[in-house]
Amino acid sequence: MEHAHTPTPTPPPLGEHLASPRLRSAMLVQQEALYATREFLRGEGFTELLPPLVGPVTDPGGRGAKALDVDYYGQPYKLMTSAILYKQASLSGFPKLFYIAPNVRVEPPETAGTGRHLVEFHQIDVEMAGASRRDVQEIAAGLLTRVVEHVWTAVPDVLRELGRSESEFDELRAGKFEACTHEEAVARLAALGHAQSPDAEIDWEAERILSLDAGCPFFVNDYPKGSRGFYDREDPARPGVLRNFDLIAHGGYGELVSGSEREADYATIVTRMRESGENPAKYAWYLELAREGLSPSAGFGMGLQRLVRFLTGLDALWQVSAYPKLPGVMAP
Repeated sequence: MEHAHTPTPTPPPLGEHLASPRLRSAMLVQQEALYATREFLRGEGFTELLPPLVGPVTDPGGRGAKALDVDYYGQPYKLMTSAILYKQASLSGFPKLFYIAPNVRVEPPETAGTGRHLVEFHQIDVEMAGASRRDVQEIAAGLLTRVVEHVWTAVPDVLRELGRSESEFDELRAGKFEACTHEEAVARLAALGHAQSPDAEIDWEAERILSLDAGCPFFVNDYPKGSRGFYDREDPARPGVLRNFDLIAHGGYGELVSGSEREADYATIVTRMRESGENPAKYAWYLELAREGLSPSAGFGMGLQRLVRFLTGLDALWQVSAYPKLPGVMAP
């Protein structure tokens, strides 16, 4: 079933938005999704930590987005675009951890109409020491399945009032998750009439096309080196290929999850930083920990608002955010 993906209007004034029955329904679904997330991850032995909000550096890998600068006692700090570096650092004391992490990314204004971008959003951030890509893909698939099961048990009437049908989730709830490589996805897109660069992340329109063509969620594995951050581990058996993945929802909702095995070797991290145009000196605290020895790990981030949009079937992320800030649009 194809859903509306026309450019969405901007949100109404905040008071009107907060009073809308649609937002109330979305927040009831979000509340249950968070409940199920914590229940599932704690049941799998993960410990919830509270992530940092500012730091001397943040994740540089945000697909055209910029970090906001903060004056921190005279030092230039950043608001977190992602707490990935802190997840890796935390593994020494917490080998299985998760955050419900607020992120701020100054997205290009042209993304305001995609329905898939907000400046402020949250991620369900998961990291697991000693894990492979396969291990964390199983956690991501199990988490999504548990959340879907729970919301259809807890608030089925809310979902139906929003126009959702249980049958749209049948294959997911039966545990069906497909997989392809980035190379295979590029070929599939070419067959569907979309030219996707083989050297870059799958673009937003391409994600939508693949998502509409699918009947269940699917993993895209093996993105090319250079398309993602320095912390994604390169496959030792296949130079130029990263041990990473996205999880894309069916129905036109696009990417829900990005994840990877992590690079943990100090010298390799420094090399990858330089290759990606990053100045290693900015990452002094992180590289000091890497020199002492980071745990090999794998992890992922699942976009909370994207998850709630997928569950509710709404057209845009601003409709599932209580205080939406669209790229380039001034809002309280």
